[in-house]
Amino acid sequence: MDVSAYPKLLDMTGKSALVTGASQHIGAAIALRLAEAGARVLVHYRSKADDAARVVDAIRDAGGEARAVGGELSDPRDVAAVVQETIDAFGGIDVLVNNAGSFPVGAFLDLSHEDWRAMQRSNVESAFLCTQEAARYMKEHGGGAIVNIASIAASSPGPDHSHYNSAKAALVMLTRSAAQELGNFAIRVNSVSPGVINRAGIRENWPEGVQRWETRAPLQRMGEPEDVADACLFLLSDASRWISGHDLVVDGGMMAASVY
Repeated sequence: MDVSAYPKLLDMTGKSALVTGASQHIGAAIALRLAEAGARVLVHYRSKADDAARVVDAIRDAGGEARAVGGELSDPRDVAAVVQETIDAFGGIDVLVNNAGSFPVGAFLDLSHEDWRAMQRSNVESAFLCTQEAARYMKEHGGGAIVNIASIAASSPGPDHSHYNSAKAALVMLTRSAAQELGNFAIRVNSVSPGVINRAGIRENWPEGVQRWETRAPLQRMGEPEDVADACLFLLSDASRWISGHDLVVDGGMMAASVY
């Protein structure tokens, strides 16, 4: 038994990665984790250039290689430019994480048509366009790995999130569909569905929700961005080389909690 082989399974040295929506929170944690594993990382942002620059600085300070680029991912032209920037900066694109999205709240009967369409654009269309653009390159260059950040809301809908729940459910099916069609080109596509993830102000702004979560979840805590990042690293690495079309739930066991 070669014990030294196990760390190599998570080694991303030589890989070029694009992480969308990586200027803060989950996206930033994913970018940092991939860089720690050896990947060169393109940190995408939509509007938070200063935050993205801080993520890049953190990666470079740790000895990694990173660059930031802005873009509106519901625009195919911006998507093409962001993917091309990754290829130009790092010599290719081996890894894509579709993390960019939005999370507004709205009662079902109060949602406008534009509310619905905006949610689909930010959470589904952006992932579709980025996956398609990156996969075209991967197809011609030996394959790659893609992870979409979905949510447990895809299968356990929360109130006042009908547009978000629906978008994340569509993203999970987009994952499975892309895995089915792209597998012939050695492209693996999976998704990660987080539960409630800790962020600045959540305890102050939603104390009753946090208390309910921590009481009911089997592991009795909210998740941290790094919990999601570690799941992504696994699915993007050789440790999951025969996994595709899978939705990995990262929720502290909440989906297994008793309903009684």
